[in-house]
Amino acid sequence: MIILYLIVAAVAYLLGSIPFGYLLVRIFRGQDIRQTGSGNIGATNVARSGAKGLGIATLALDALKGATAVGLAAVLAASKYNLCGDFFEYSCAPPLRLMSLAALFAVLGHVFPVWLRFKGGKGVATALGVFCILFPKAILVALAIFILVVAITRYVSLGSILGAIAFPIAAYFTQKPDWLSLLLASGVSLVIILKHHQNISRLLAGTENRFGGSKPQVAEKQL
Repeated sequence: MIILYLIVAAVAYLLGSIPFGYLLVRIFRGQDIRQTGSGNIGATNVARSGAKGLGIATLALDALKGATAVGLAAVLAASKYNLCGDFFEYSCAPPLRLMSLAALFAVLGHVFPVWLRFKGGKGVATALGVFCILFPKAILVALAIFILVVAITRYVSLGSILGAIAFPIAAYFTQKPDWLSLLLASGVSLVIILKHHQNISRLLAGTENRFGGSKPQVAEKQL
């Protein structure tokens, strides 16, 4: 069972580490997105760079890789490789727990991709993908909060942070997962919040960029 957990974690990390934002901008515009705007490889910075179509594509692909990682974990959980019974002296790995582990490592892969020297994005789009498969009812609550906050304030970062905070709470009340699965899923939210630490500082200082506002003139330090 431990080997299965390790396989799921490794596959999820590698899938999550595919830097779609970096690749799309490099292929279609010949630019390094890390040298533009906030220096982030995620969909928001890609869109702010002036490539809105690539930003949408980045969002979709980052979410898809997260959903794929969790989906593959579900397939493995239902396969013959999830050994059960006294003969093998193993207990089955709970499917939701394997999927939650995949969710966490897919987001960690996006945030710390081995291909870009462990400097990636903030994990919001990838988290959206994993949560859609993992806890679909809870993601509706978190997504509604995100959309409402961004619509009112035009702060994507604030919407992302509040949506991340709301998700594990919504998951607990809507789907009653076991404590370890919920803890792993909460780890995803924690990673997102920690990756927004500079945004939090700017929000408190009143200097955070609003979505749709003027583009920053000087690249900020990679988050």
